[in-house]
Amino acid sequence: MRNLSLKQLQAVAAVARLGTMTRAAQELNVTSAALYARIRQLEEEAGLLLFDRTPGGLKPTDAGREMLWAIDSINTVLETCTDRLRTLRGAEGGRVALGVVSTAKYFAPQVIAGFVKKHPGVEISLSVRNRGQTVEALRGYEIDFALMGRPPRDFPIEAATFGPHPIVLIAPPSHPLAGKTGLNREDLADQPFFLREEGSGTRMVFEEFMSGVLVKRAPLDIDTGSNETIKQAVMAGLGIALLSVHSVAAELESGRLVLLNVKGLPIRRDWYAVRRADKVLGPAASAVWSYLMSEGARSLPGVAQSGLVPAGAKA
Repeated sequence: MRNLSLKQLQAVAAVARLGTMTRAAQELNVTSAALYARIRQLEEEAGLLLFDRTPGGLKPTDAGREMLWAIDSINTVLETCTDRLRTLRGAEGGRVALGVVSTAKYFAPQVIAGFVKKHPGVEISLSVRNRGQTVEALRGYEIDFALMGRPPRDFPIEAATFGPHPIVLIAPPSHPLAGKTGLNREDLADQPFFLREEGSGTRMVFEEFMSGVLVKRAPLDIDTGSNETIKQAVMAGLGIALLSVHSVAAELESGRLVLLNVKGLPIRRDWYAVRRADKVLGPAASAVWSYLMSEGARSLPGVAQSGLVPAGAKA
């Protein structure tokens, strides 16, 4: 039945409902000969008669009833598809593929939760990767858009900022420099630092800020791609680190970490929503993008602790 068409199925359904070829042909606005040809083609392909001639008109055979069952199933699928397309057009349903760099995982769930409260029918797929992997996912159309601190420049994109991204210097409360004010970069020269991995946005900010100052590496070889591991090492007194304030907000609030007061800190960066320039966002993805622009800054943790105030908030 590989050549089965919707017109043939409509013919079978009409004949079964009306009982004659003539009345079915009139309803379908075709000639009786054309309708008969459709039914005969189906019967030849199936190798079975679809209708019996009875005094009360044409009645479906067992094969005909199987065909009617298939017609009902197809109609149900088409109706469901129509409903889902209608929902997608209204931005009250659909699926959005959102990619975020690892630091954004500290606030992305809050953003999503706020959006889903307003649009409960939208399903969001969240992928957390490092910056390089997120850029590649964006380049390869694997995601609708991404949240990152530094948009790529090697392919056409559209980017919009939605909130501040302060970079701060953290230390344990017992650190000798904790509580001191007016520190300079040179005061940090003999301090052991934990650095994020090469290529990360935070690492690039660190290299810019400490340019010209000889940096001492912490005496512990750890996975520097992990904010969590770096935080634990700093709390243990093994060194200090320059990290996103979002990643350390809970520890600052609880007093397990403190900010060092160094001239030029915190470093103000911004968060961007980024999509390919040739990527047309569907209604659901457009709704998420709009929500980020209007409400995203409210979900950013630790900004007030850094001394920066989110856009739209009161100082």
